[in-house]
Amino acid sequence: MFLNLLRGIHVPHRKDTADCPPQRIPIPATVSLPMSMHIGKPALPTVKPGDLVKVGQRIAEPDGPISAPIHASVSGQVRSCGKLLLSNGQVISAVVIDSDGRQATDPSLRPPAVTDYASFLAAVRDSGAVGLGGAGFPTGAKLQVDPAQLETILVNGAECEPYITSDTRTMLDETDLVWKGVKQMQAHLQPRQILLCIEKNKPQCIQRFQALCQGEAGIQVLALPQRYPQGGEKVLLYTALGKVLPEGKLPIDVGAIVINCTTVAAFARYIETGMPLVERCVTVDGGAVAHPQNVIAPIGTALRDLFAFCGGFRREPKNVFYGGPMMGVSVPSLDYPVLKSTNAALALDEKEGTPPDPTPCIKCGRCIRHCPIGLMPQAIERAYRLNRPEELEKLEVSLCMRCGCCSYVCPAKRPLVQINKMANLLVRQYRAQERR
Repeated sequence: MFLNLLRGIHVPHRKDTADCPPQRIPIPATVSLPMSMHIGKPALPTVKPGDLVKVGQRIAEPDGPISAPIHASVSGQVRSCGKLLLSNGQVISAVVIDSDGRQATDPSLRPPAVTDYASFLAAVRDSGAVGLGGAGFPTGAKLQVDPAQLETILVNGAECEPYITSDTRTMLDETDLVWKGVKQMQAHLQPRQILLCIEKNKPQCIQRFQALCQGEAGIQVLALPQRYPQGGEKVLLYTALGKVLPEGKLPIDVGAIVINCTTVAAFARYIETGMPLVERCVTVDGGAVAHPQNVIAPIGTALRDLFAFCGGFRREPKNVFYGGPMMGVSVPSLDYPVLKSTNAALALDEKEGTPPDPTPCIKCGRCIRHCPIGLMPQAIERAYRLNRPEELEKLEVSLCMRCGCCSYVCPAKRPLVQINKMANLLVRQYRAQERR
């Protein structure tokens, strides 16, 4: 694998909501809380239909080390503990709560006593924090590392996707929480350095944290070039540290942790107040949205409630996404809920949301030149269509991070990133068969 700082693409920023402080939406009548809002095993529900719950009350326990607890985001009564079809086609358990509108908080909530690494790690786990930049990896598991192995923590404030500004608002509106989380990590993980990595198109965020870093040993701001996918884990490791992440390895294997800035604020809030992760700042935008803005919504709120708060649709949406237009996931219904990892909800109109018709590949090589990790999407597509998993392994398709650069620059509009996803599945099936 070869990373090149000049690779990647320039995409339209469209950060139209960057100057919009988030507005809190009215409490929804119902929330749906899937038990799988993170990478790893789904959480196990601890409530049953008819139970009364309050905001912040734990309603599901983590199932193993790579899992995360889930907390009630509204007060009210549990309607059901049934099944929910997620946007990725997975059927998962979900707890549905009918709100009483009072938002009464759980009286047992208390700030945890954090005195050492063990208590800090326990607090991060109990907060329910996961990767809030979209990845969803349980933060407690990410921070459970050998201190002797850790050299650098990269706080990811790149937010390089078009439209999305929820991390920007966290850095501006909750600067103190981000900073307190950074100081907690410095005290208990004791890395050699912490770098606050922010793209240069966010000068206010850069200036604010540079001021905080004055006189602070081991913490500094790294202003990143404006290039997509600058916030990708592999790309950020190379840009910030010049380190290449080997296939199948985690950042800690090269001495680093990469953690989203909003995730840092989430566990810092829990340590300070005792309130776990129960709400999200979500960027609501797209050509179909009447009044794009940032909103704060209880986790589990239906997407239709977000769009209604933003004035509904000025045009019929062609496509609705969790996340941004480059790496977001299309959702088939507005009834789908806000998840922990939902940083944006986009409704694209006919012009924005209609994919172009592909034409035959002209072998121009743009997909290869712009791939941030140097893959060969054109060759991967050919091997996939010929059903050659051994060749896909040699082409290292499993390194693909689904950034979409290849599809974006392709003049023939080939669905290369979608092919890469299916090729990954083919390789996994092949490896499983080989093991058997």
